[in-house]
Amino acid sequence: MEQEPNAARLKEVIAGMPACRVAVVGDLMLDEFIWGKVSRISPEAPVPVVEVEKETFYPGGAANVARNLKEFTPGAAVLGLIGDDAAGSRLRTLLAEGGIGTEGVVPRSIGPTTVKTRIIARTQQVVRVDREKVSPPGPEERAAVLGGLDHALAGCRGVILEDYGKGLFDAELAGEVIRRARAAGCIVAVDPNPGNPLPWSGATVVKPNRHEAFAAAGVPWSEPADDPLQDGPLLAVGEALLAKWDTEQLLITLSELGMLLLTREGVRHHTPTKAREVFDVSGAGDTAVALYTLALCAGASPIEAAEIANLASGVVVGKLGTATLTPAELLASFAHHDG
Repeated sequence: MEQEPNAARLKEVIAGMPACRVAVVGDLMLDEFIWGKVSRISPEAPVPVVEVEKETFYPGGAANVARNLKEFTPGAAVLGLIGDDAAGSRLRTLLAEGGIGTEGVVPRSIGPTTVKTRIIARTQQVVRVDREKVSPPGPEERAAVLGGLDHALAGCRGVILEDYGKGLFDAELAGEVIRRARAAGCIVAVDPNPGNPLPWSGATVVKPNRHEAFAAAGVPWSEPADDPLQDGPLLAVGEALLAKWDTEQLLITLSELGMLLLTREGVRHHTPTKAREVFDVSGAGDTAVALYTLALCAGASPIEAAEIANLASGVVVGKLGTATLTPAELLASFAHHDG
C-alpha cells in the first residue's frame, strides 16, 4: 500500500512546486471584509450595530485559488471575466500586486464584477452581502478567455477549472478548456458547482464536497458515518461520479472528517482533518484544490497530494478571512501533527 508522505518527502514535493506553472480558469470575485465591533443593538430593529474599524480586500473565487498557488510557485495565472467597474479594477490591481498573471482576465461587456462583502464583528461573521449578476459570456468574451488559455498553456503543468456558478462555464466552454489543457499535457483539476451540473469529462481530478457529490450523483442525502471508508452511500456516490465524470481521481472534502480520495485504479484513502481550530472556512476548498493540483504537478502521488491538500486546508481554516498559507506554515503543521 502506498505510504503517506514523511517530512523528507514533503520537503521534496514542496521544493518542486516553484517550477510548476498552473493556470486557473473560473469565476472571478472580489472578497471584501468589513471589520468592526458590536457594543449595542440597533433601536430600529433587533440587529447588532457594527462599528467599522477597517476594510480589507482580497482576490476571491477562482482568483483566490491562484492566490493560494502563488505562495508556492511564481507561475500562477488566472483567467476569467470581470466587470468594467471599480471592483474589477481593484481586483486586477490586487492580482498584479500579488504577482499573479492577468493576461487572461477579460472585461465583460455587461454585468458587474462579483463582490462578496463579509461583515465581521471581532471574530464572528455577522452577515454576507453578495453583489452579482449571473450571465454567460458572449462570443467575443469566450474567444478572449480561450485565447488567454492558449497563451497560458505554454510551459504549463496544470490547469484548474473553478466553477462558482457565476456564469462562466457551460458544457461547451468547460469541455474546450479541458480538451486544450489535456492536449498540452497538463494535469486538469475541476472544482464543480452543484447548481451548474456539467459533464467535466476527461479531467485528472474532480473535487466536490460531500453535499456537492451527492447532488451531482442524484443520490438523496444521508448522514455521514464516523469512518468514511465504511460509509456505504458515500462510497457508492464516489464510484458513480468516477464513471459519470470519466475522471481519473475524485477528491471529496468532508468538512470536519477530512477528505476521501478515490481513483479509477481502486485507491480508497481517507485523510482525517488536521485542523486545530476552525475560525473561518472561507476559501478552504480553494486551498484544497490548489495544493492538490500543485502537488500532483510537482510529482506527488494522489495519496501524497491528498495528505498535503488536507494539511493545507487545516491551516487556513484556523485563520480569519479568505486566507492562504506559506510553505513554512505547511511544514510546521506537518511537524506538529507528525510529532
